[in-house]
Amino acid sequence: MKKILVVDDDEDVLETIGLILEIGGYNVELLNDAKFIFEKIADFNPDLILLDVVLGKIDGRVLCGQLKSDLKTKYIPILMISGLYTTKEIEEMEYTPDDFMTKPFKMDMLLDKIEHLVVKKKLRYTIN
Repeated sequence: MKKILVVDDDEDVLETIGLILEIGGYNVELLNDAKFIFEKIADFNPDLILLDVVLGKIDGRVLCGQLKSDLKTKYIPILMISGLYTTKEIEEMEYTPDDFMTKPFKMDMLLDKIEHLVVKKKLRYTIN
């Protein structure tokens, strides 16, 4: 079972996405305080991180950059979500996520993007 780490400071969003992903057949870990993300990654070893851009005191774009520039986490696919930023703004980041969705989004589209990123990761490790 593939493992998804969902990082969002909004408890309602966390619970909703968590439920949808569990119904979709994923093992889900929810994190509402992004300052613990590296510890959670070390404990949970996710196949994908679903990361909100606005995380209270922490900017998800900065966090994405930290994850993508760290040798231990750079190969974990990141799907960023936001209701305030556009795809163009996210694409202009120094370290971009593997994919991006604006809020609100349809859950079937979310599941499709997650499945695509998890399969892509598996293919990358199979080829290397």
